[in-house]
Amino acid sequence: MEVRQIPPQDPARIVACILDIGELLLTSGAEVMRVEDTVSRLCAAYGFVKSDVFTVTSDIILTATAPDGAVITQSRRVLTRSTDLNRVERINALSRRVVADPLPADAFRAAIEQERPSIAYAPRTQLLLYGAISAVFSVFFGGDALDALAAFCSGLVLFAALQTGSRLRMNSILLSTLCSAVTALAVVGLTACGLGHHADKIIIGNIMLLIPGLALTTSLRDMISGDTLSALMGFSEALIRALGIAIGSALILTHFGG
Repeated sequence: MEVRQIPPQDPARIVACILDIGELLLTSGAEVMRVEDTVSRLCAAYGFVKSDVFTVTSDIILTATAPDGAVITQSRRVLTRSTDLNRVERINALSRRVVADPLPADAFRAAIEQERPSIAYAPRTQLLLYGAISAVFSVFFGGDALDALAAFCSGLVLFAALQTGSRLRMNSILLSTLCSAVTALAVVGLTACGLGHHADKIIIGNIMLLIPGLALTTSLRDMISGDTLSALMGFSEALIRALGIAIGSALILTHFGG
């Protein structure tokens, strides 16, 4: 399919919209290579004669050269990242449509805002899923039926702790550590009451929901793609978060003789 290029009528606004696309991809869990490729393709579709984009896990910097020689540089600070593959897919589809048929700045902005909201499960559904997944992992790692029931209950506590920490805008590493500790404390209480036999199997089932597996996998993919700086930043963050999770549970278990 031939890509129709149009000279940017408002280069600064177009660059801002393109950066919005990159920011939404990065904050939703997309890898650095995907972000840079999408931004570069959008710049080419809008008639910029040259574009240089630099992306790490916390920042996007774009310098685009308009046909008249004007050079526009904008950056976007990324403070939080999550995993929303549904939004990644929707933003990818939007970027493909725009590359094939570029939109005016106002229409481009409206299209981005339409795809910005995250489509999430209802809180009640998420609550039940946290409990069910914890129970399944507990059994998978050798727990019995009572361990699964205890893991289900402590999974509900974990979800409540995560929601509370998110409302307080806590640092993600500190939040993971505190949630791990709170969940371990709930498990100790449940096993002391006779609900569950193996505290270690129950806690493993819970903390599997906190392990940053996707972040670690994305960092390794970035390293393979040659984005070494982003890979090291992502790997370091995932490693520190995993250590925080382990420390949170260990402190509680050590204090209560686990």
